[in-house]
Amino acid sequence: MATSEEVVAAAPAPEAGLKHKLERKWTFWCDNQSKPKQGAAWGTSLRKVYTFDTVEDLYDQIFKPKELQNNADFHLFKAGIEPKWEDPECANGGKWTVTSNIGRKDNLEKMWLETLMALIGEQFEDAEDICGVVASVRQWQDKLSLWTKTAANEAAQDD
Repeated sequence: MATSEEVVAAAPAPEAGLKHKLERKWTFWCDNQSKPKQGAAWGTSLRKVYTFDTVEDLYDQIFKPKELQNNADFHLFKAGIEPKWEDPECANGGKWTVTSNIGRKDNLEKMWLETLMALIGEQFEDAEDICGVVASVRQWQDKLSLWTKTAANEAAQDD
């Protein structure tokens, strides 16, 4: 019988540059409405920023809500889904929103990072029903919203 030292010694060493693949691809989006153009339609300031599918790629480009100006949003959505209600995946959906007033920048940052980790780690029971998450910075309060595909899915809402 092999000792634990022999088992560890026989285990292959991890390859340099090995990345931890996620179950799906995710995309960061940014929407900065702090300087809206006169007559511009909603969504014209929405920009796709970065798509990733490994833990390491997320950490290379993690976005922090503290860095946002008022009236700006960070979005993390499953790749292929745009953070718009007009997107077919979101069209019949809804959202859960938490607002933050006291210590709001630090609170939003913590909620954002914990939700990101739960999403990319597939920790939500109804992960297939989730489209993404939005961190919104506003003058008087900040918000974190979890977007779902089906607003009528009461069973998932009660969990």
